[in-house]
Amino acid sequence: MTEAIINLETVNPIEFFGINNSKFDLLKRKFPLLKILSRGQQIKLSGQPDEVAVAQGKIGQVIKYLERNGHLSENYFSRILGDEEQGEAPVEDVTNNDILVFGPNGKVIRAKTANQKAMATVSEKNDIIFAIGPAGTGKTYTAVALAVRALKNKAVRKIILTRPAVEAGESLGFLPGDLKEKIDPYLRPLYDALDDMIPSDKLNYYMANRIIEIAPLAYMRGRTLDNSFIILDEAQNATDLQLKMFLTRIGSSAKAIITGDITQVDLPKNQKSGLVKASRILRNIEGIAHIELDEEDVVRHRLVKHIIRAYDREQEREEQRQDDYKSKKDGKVREEQKPDEQLKS
Repeated sequence: MTEAIINLETVNPIEFFGINNSKFDLLKRKFPLLKILSRGQQIKLSGQPDEVAVAQGKIGQVIKYLERNGHLSENYFSRILGDEEQGEAPVEDVTNNDILVFGPNGKVIRAKTANQKAMATVSEKNDIIFAIGPAGTGKTYTAVALAVRALKNKAVRKIILTRPAVEAGESLGFLPGDLKEKIDPYLRPLYDALDDMIPSDKLNYYMANRIIEIAPLAYMRGRTLDNSFIILDEAQNATDLQLKMFLTRIGSSAKAIITGDITQVDLPKNQKSGLVKASRILRNIEGIAHIELDEEDVVRHRLVKHIIRAYDREQEREEQRQDDYKSKKDGKVREEQKPDEQLKS
């Protein structure tokens, strides 16, 4: 038997152990052969030497990550420990310093996943980026952080954030207020991201002077958007013509990020999303990059990735049922046509 004591003095114990010891419980489940005890700001490991050594190494990576980042989601905590379902987090992902921008009161905004980091990397060399992936993968948040960084670095003179004003199961007409007040709830995620990254007084100044502009996609028609960082969010709800209109608004000194989730299209059934077509036909064009995020990039609650997978599996089953039904229907039609063919012969 071997014992080891690990000090947590350099990190926030709540961030390490998790709310109601949720992360600590994950640690104990990962190493069931070890006796793991917490005493204040210390962890005591007891067990076979090789198991203790592995656990020490993993805990060391968690501590190093928290020292650099200050926050660690349960999802990424599991990856550092080597979650078989999610895949182990590479060491470079744990130790790299991926600061995107500093927010109010010194808050640090970082790229937290491999694909979020890829968005930051390709944005330096490409003027248009398609970032497509499911809910909770940080597409919008990362895009807004990159735009705020560009504004602070004076790489652009303004930020333009836009979304299609498409109803997601609710009726826009029943919302109270004028058009702006009706539209604002749809743009709320963009406001929330900005609140995290810019002090309120400065944000109010930027918006009052149209340095930061938030508007529905329909308002982009006829404009030339130059010296700007432009984000089209929820692009899966833009039609083919709308997306073409948006892409042809981009000026010579502008950057654009188009984000969307092709599994959550809220357009009427007789309208097709333009995002799938645009991302397909605009591949292999120099200056346009494509990032595909997946459930491994989910930075919300750890259950969100399981929810996404469950819906994906159900969609596959539904498509299979439709294919089977179509095959049976086609077979029945062919059987009914046989007598007529025999009479002709």
